[in-house]
This record gives sequence, structure tokens and C-alpha cells, in this order.
Amino acid sequence: MFRLLSKATSSTMRVAMKPTMVRPSLVSQVRLMSGGGESDAEFDSRYVAYFDRADIDGWEIRKGMADLCAMDMVPEPVIVASALRACRRVNDYSLTTRIMEIIKIKCGDKEAEFWPYILQELKPTLDELGILSPEELGYNQPELALPNPYEIH
Repeated sequence: MFRLLSKATSSTMRVAMKPTMVRPSLVSQVRLMSGGGESDAEFDSRYVAYFDRADIDGWEIRKGMADLCAMDMVPEPVIVASALRACRRVNDYSLTTRIMEIIKIKCGDKEAEFWPYILQELKPTLDELGILSPEELGYNQPELALPNPYEIH
């Protein structure tokens, strides 16, 4: 922010920089990555509490998952389970399928290692809620794939 110094100096149009103060409430909301931040358990419990809210709607579920997907990590199965329960509370089965797909994509090159573990941990939740995995829905096989023309002969 800029301000004029005084009437005497206003004729020369000198402008001084007004120091700005950061509100302490904004500083406490920042997750510090170089130590002193929240632990993994606190992070997990914060997202589980977010998805376990009774008044959550579909937009907030999508927002929470978008925030998780923007991070360089694969969410713990306990977070995914609470997100799936939130989807069923708002009666959005298609969103459960999308969440399962995006978690599988987030596994990246470690899919062979992470995805079976995630499915194993989520199996009781999936059975409880009546949700099928992407493989059970047939999403692991392309529907309209044509054979590669270079491999025909």
C-alpha cells in the first residue's frame, strides 16, 4: 500500500511504502513444510473429520478430493474410506467411482505396490457401502479399443 508522506512533501509526489503486517490467524493456517508442521496422524484426522461432517455436500467432497490430489502423495485408505462414506451420505455413487479411479491414478508408477494394499484396506468399506471397485466395474479394460494395426501381422 502506498501513502503520501505529508502536505509539505506532497508537492514533490514522493511515495513511501507502508509496512504491512500479516495477521497471526493467516500464519497459523499455513502448513510449514520445513518442520514444525502437522504430523501424518494429524493430517489424516483433519481430512477424516472434514469428510465425516454431517452437513457436507457433493461440492465439498470434490473440493476435499481435489486438494488431496493436488498434493504429492497418495491418501491413506482411512481418508478414502471417509470420503466414500460421505459420497454415500449425499447419494452420489458416481463420485465414489471417480474417487476410486483417481486414487488408482495417484499411485502412479507404484500402482502394483500401492493399489492392492489400498483395495485390501478399503474392502470392508466397499462391501459395507455396496461400492464396486473399478476392476469389478470393468474399467480396467478399454471398451472400444481396436487392435494395434502394427501388431496384426
